[in-house]
Amino acid sequence: MTTKHVCKEAFAVIGKAGKGPADNPLAWTLPLWEDANKNFQEIAALAQKDENGLPLIWGAMNDVDETNKRWGETGKYMAGCEAGVDTQPPTGWTKWVIPAQRYLVVETTADQYGEVFGAIVHDENIKIVGTVHERYPQPGNPNVLEIWFPVGTV
Repeated sequence: MTTKHVCKEAFAVIGKAGKGPADNPLAWTLPLWEDANKNFQEIAALAQKDENGLPLIWGAMNDVDETNKRWGETGKYMAGCEAGVDTQPPTGWTKWVIPAQRYLVVETTADQYGEVFGAIVHDENIKIVGTVHERYPQPGNPNVLEIWFPVGTV
């Protein structure tokens, strides 16, 4: 498990959002990804890009009140891409502004996600202070991801 600490200024994610039960997230988050991927051309020009010109793809999470708290029994999720904070989403798309935070970033695979997530969440030396997010550094490859655990403010 590779980890690093990253301080990230506030940023926006534009995507397809929904909410559902925290104990069965794949049932309602996977259709969000299908919708976002199918219609990505509608937001492609708004996407922030990495140093290789690839869009920054995020699975952003939020609590039901959208206050940057961790999920309770129900959570919200957005499949989308990073965009400028002032960017306006097109019709049918949603924008969330993620606050500036310091993150513990853990590289993992889809198969190891649950194990890695559980290890960090249950580590008594790590205090998670907000909503956890996923970043997909290889667009089109959902098996490689980073889990971004907020551990402080910037």
